[in-house]
Amino acid sequence: MTKNAIRIVTDSTADLPRDFAAKHRVTIVPLRIHFPEGANYLDGKELEAKDFYPLLLAAGDRLPKTSTPTQEDFRQAYGEILAENPDCQIISIHLSGALSGTINAAETAAREISPRIYTFDSRNISFGMGLQVMEAVRLIEAGAKAEKVLEYLTLVAAHTETMFCLNTLEYLYKGGRIGKVTALFGSVLNIKPLIHVKDGVYESFGKVRSQRQAIQKMVDHGLKLLSDHTPLRLGVIHGACESLAVILREKVEAAYGKTVDNFAETGAVIGVHTGPGTLGLTLCYL
Repeated sequence: MTKNAIRIVTDSTADLPRDFAAKHRVTIVPLRIHFPEGANYLDGKELEAKDFYPLLLAAGDRLPKTSTPTQEDFRQAYGEILAENPDCQIISIHLSGALSGTINAAETAAREISPRIYTFDSRNISFGMGLQVMEAVRLIEAGAKAEKVLEYLTLVAAHTETMFCLNTLEYLYKGGRIGKVTALFGSVLNIKPLIHVKDGVYESFGKVRSQRQAIQKMVDHGLKLLSDHTPLRLGVIHGACESLAVILREKVEAAYGKTVDNFAETGAVIGVHTGPGTLGLTLCYL
């Protein structure tokens, strides 16, 4: 097998930097968005983040639904890669299996096609998964074997923190994630929850009264994890609130001594549950 005969597959929730996938030949399998009036889109392919949030606001209480890629979607993605290079190995990195069935569909398709396809549960979302994709690409392009890449990904996944602040509880309520009383209580008190991904699932780690407070809280939390080290990877993600995200970016770059690897707007699959005004910070603290 020739050097670099390993390809990466991921899904559309990775929130990768623009043009990264095309430059490094990463295949992105999209999740789907289904609006109540019947319009359906492939996430990131037929519906970009910048176009999604106006549609979300216009939908009112009739939120769109999301669905995972099918096994056939993965069979097609893997098949196209192997048709080009039958001896190729594939590492398929996906959002947390505790939050989505995407990894299950990938695993089933992989078992049917080839023992040289390895699926990896990032145990994360958004750029928490995207930075794992970037690290895998870095190792592959340096000549690492698949086993080494997977071993390193396990280490990176265990030391990656994704945290975010929701501007409103409205979308968690509309999507059936929390009850009406909790949503109303949070609205009246103007509570904005701080959430991070812990062991592959969402977990609250605080609450604030403003997004400015959230920015400082997330920066401070990251500093504790880093313990005077520079992050391996760093990303700032937002949902239709770029001006606040710029403030977060400036603060983390100053505090951590590193330029962000990715500054992006999160896509529809995550945005439908978090809503506009969401601020996110991801860092790898190896």
